[in-house]
Amino acid sequence: MNAADLLSHVDHTLLKATAAWEEIEKLCEEAVRYKTASVCIPPSYVKRVKDAYGGKLVICTVVGFPLGYSVTQAKLAETRQALEDGAEEIDMVINLTDVKNGRFDCVEEEIRCLKQEAGERILKVIVETCYLTEEEKIKLCGCVTRAGADYIKTSTGFGTRGAELSDILLFRRHIGENVRIKAAGGIRSVQDMEAFLEAGADRLGTSGGVALLREAGLIGQKING
Repeated sequence: MNAADLLSHVDHTLLKATAAWEEIEKLCEEAVRYKTASVCIPPSYVKRVKDAYGGKLVICTVVGFPLGYSVTQAKLAETRQALEDGAEEIDMVINLTDVKNGRFDCVEEEIRCLKQEAGERILKVIVETCYLTEEEKIKLCGCVTRAGADYIKTSTGFGTRGAELSDILLFRRHIGENVRIKAAGGIRSVQDMEAFLEAGADRLGTSGGVALLREAGLIGQKING
């Protein structure tokens, strides 16, 4: 798989709490130059990026991030505002307290509500695999599928670990045919990127994908030297 193919699957990500505009701008410039699938940025930057870059890139943002236990109405308000500001993709975090209390019906209904709000825009559902048992992961595959979401996503990148190949393979066996997989967190090499895609992921959430490909000599030098 060549660099362009890999980058076409990358959600070029910067979600740290201290992200400054200069860092967001650099992320966006790289996304435009290398044609990444999207930029995944904090909600507070969505409108500014939309104003600055228009239709040059796809804007993804996060909802209920990173812990997921805000109430559904708050997540709906976040989603509505993000879409009004110019986001085209939403990565939501599920309520893990509902999972641990066995309230999978509540998880499913929340996903369904956010997908209805998103409409034709892409909704990715972050399940934070590091905190889940295998049984919980399987049940959540069913929730995501029945609720009509577009992706199941492994991780926020803020948990105790990120994506693992075993989770991608498990998801493949249990999601519906219309659900795709996003691996996020812990992608530390070009070989990791290739392995997750070969295992069945369609998107890669990473802050380092461009840098990894640059270090491997597969793409050009840094923008502005």
